[in-house]
Amino acid sequence: MRQWLYLFAWLGLMWVWHGGSAGAEESIASLSVAVNTVWVLLAAFLVFLMQAGFAMVEAGFTRAKNAGNIIMKNVMDFSAGTIVYWVVGFAFMFGAGNGLIGLDGFFVSGTFDHLGLDIPVYAFWIFQAVFAATAATIVSGAMAERTNFSGYLLYSIVITGFIYPVVGHWTWGGGWLDQMGFVDFAGSTVVHSVGGWAALAGAIVLGPRIGKYNADGSPNAIPGHNLLMASLGVFILWFGWFGFNPGSTLAATDPSIASIAVTTNLSAAAGAVLTMAVSWVKYGKPDVTMTLNGALGGLVAITAGAADVSLAGAAAMGALAGMLIIFSVAFIDRIHVDDPVGAVTVHGVCGALGTLLVGVFALEGGVLYGGGLSLLAVQAVGVVSVGAWTFSLAFVLFHAIQRTVGLRVTEEEELEGLDLTEHGSVSYPDFVPLYGKSFKVRRS
Repeated sequence: MRQWLYLFAWLGLMWVWHGGSAGAEESIASLSVAVNTVWVLLAAFLVFLMQAGFAMVEAGFTRAKNAGNIIMKNVMDFSAGTIVYWVVGFAFMFGAGNGLIGLDGFFVSGTFDHLGLDIPVYAFWIFQAVFAATAATIVSGAMAERTNFSGYLLYSIVITGFIYPVVGHWTWGGGWLDQMGFVDFAGSTVVHSVGGWAALAGAIVLGPRIGKYNADGSPNAIPGHNLLMASLGVFILWFGWFGFNPGSTLAATDPSIASIAVTTNLSAAAGAVLTMAVSWVKYGKPDVTMTLNGALGGLVAITAGAADVSLAGAAAMGALAGMLIIFSVAFIDRIHVDDPVGAVTVHGVCGALGTLLVGVFALEGGVLYGGGLSLLAVQAVGVVSVGAWTFSLAFVLFHAIQRTVGLRVTEEEELEGLDLTEHGSVSYPDFVPLYGKSFKVRRS
């Protein structure tokens, strides 16, 4: 018996010496792929949860008679967006092509070997699909309370299937901005500014809500119906951002996920604190809605450079975004662009700011670290080009929708509320005494 044990031990040593090390390396590599795949899927699920956050923020910041319409738009942003991103969006964004657009891989067909992925392409696809839905749903809040649902659906399909994927190809798909060295780690510009500039175009084409501005041009506040709901939405978004930014490493085996999580959190916290402080000084009281948007502005600003700046740099970026929010919201209101939730400022303005600040605070190439102005110049080119592309196409798209299926509801529908007129229901029937009568009339 002892002889057999010696034999097996000797054979085991020979296996390790001659081939076991290679086998062990293969096992470790397979385990790494499995762990990274699970990490990317988990991050995708966290980003998906952000859809609920957007829905709560937008519904809470708007009036009760439109809450169901807000929810419906967010559901369809993700649902319709998923289909169109599967059919064409992913191919335009990551398919092999040229510096402007991908030209193959429709229906997620093919191998996508040129991407150099070490995770399954389907894991990468679902992570990118939830990003695409995020870009689309940003616009919902800025166009809230007066948008035709059919027209909004058309917009959502076009931005998810074409406008956003083209920008994504420029930056993450090997396109011309990527070749210039443009840095946007997780999408301050690619995702958030795209949504913000499209939101600006939509709000301009739609015009302000009834009663928003007086005859002399002075604005009226139109308070949202549920500040608690909006606050919950902000916390859900903050939580989801820990998938948005650290997940963009596409690797749980990358130790930088820890520092990325910290820079993300610091920027959000600094944004909230500075927005609170500035609103306190400017208005005499710390403004709740502004502070909530301050946290979101900090999150948007850090998304471009979360992997490239120091902790102090992240806090500074969030603080600058938080201060800018107060003045940007006031300016947009002053030029009569009615944005009920502040989406243009939070996503468009703070996204552009955060992208530019990478050129200042990046540890490699930033102005403050001896990099000169070259990176900052590249960042500026990216911000301007993406803004011009998105705003111009969205502006034309919204005008085309207005002239065909219609973009804005009638005055009567807006006053009655989009829940009832667009969907035949209301979110709070117990507080609408004539709901039953109106519903029967509509259905007759």
